[in-house]
Amino acid sequence: MPWHARLQLDYQHESSRSVARFRHDGPLRILQSLYPEGNAVCHNVLVHPPGGLVGGDTLEIDVTGAPGSHGLITTPGATRFYRSDGELALQQTRIRLDAGARLEWLPLEAICYSGCRAENRLRIEAAPGAELIGWDVTALGLPGAKLPFDRGTLLQHIEVPGVWLERGRIDASDHRLLASPIGLAGHRCMASLFFVAGTPLAKARRDALLDVARTLIDASALTESAGATSPHAGIIVLRVLAPVVEPAMHLLRRVWQAWRTEMWQLPASTPRIWAM
Repeated sequence: MPWHARLQLDYQHESSRSVARFRHDGPLRILQSLYPEGNAVCHNVLVHPPGGLVGGDTLEIDVTGAPGSHGLITTPGATRFYRSDGELALQQTRIRLDAGARLEWLPLEAICYSGCRAENRLRIEAAPGAELIGWDVTALGLPGAKLPFDRGTLLQHIEVPGVWLERGRIDASDHRLLASPIGLAGHRCMASLFFVAGTPLAKARRDALLDVARTLIDASALTESAGATSPHAGIIVLRVLAPVVEPAMHLLRRVWQAWRTEMWQLPASTPRIWAM
């Protein structure tokens, strides 16, 4: 029997505090709100008790941010797309930010097991004055455990309507894509970090974000398979390929921390759940 789960998470700004309220249907919810940085930033951990998705499962996540609110969302572990007997497994996330809202969307990686049929969709709508830092990390199989991604498909879709669209389909049988030097070149982790602004950024702000990202890329072990660019005046993107998740995630965390300091004058705070 497939699992269908929905979560509505709304951030409000009340009495100088960011407050999260949520409603859920099925096995998808958040843990208590935490304030390790003070009242201005509300940290939440999104939990899916079944631990993964099989064919026919759907997860729908809707996040809204009211003016002046600042939320940070992460997960306690990876999202797992397991083998499917034919049906699709879908995770769909929609984020809508009002003017002046901030959000940090920082889930841990999505792992595609051999034989999966997965779709992972993210849609971001940012009103003028709203800003978001987010990432998307995908692992194809578990190379370290000798569990390669040798069957199955993944459709990845990231969209800021009318501004930016990244959509790609990976088929485990497409050996040229997976192994070619102009494809994944044998890497099994793909990751993107993005800054999304509802108002086009001034050139100085864009250049500052790009300079920070490129400096940290140059200092990393992934300097030959990572790069940062600005496809639109309101979008900054860092992309990286890695053989496994850990070095890619290490680079993304360093750049995320540097970006929040550069753009929001916030310290490099790390969610407590990552240390557990």
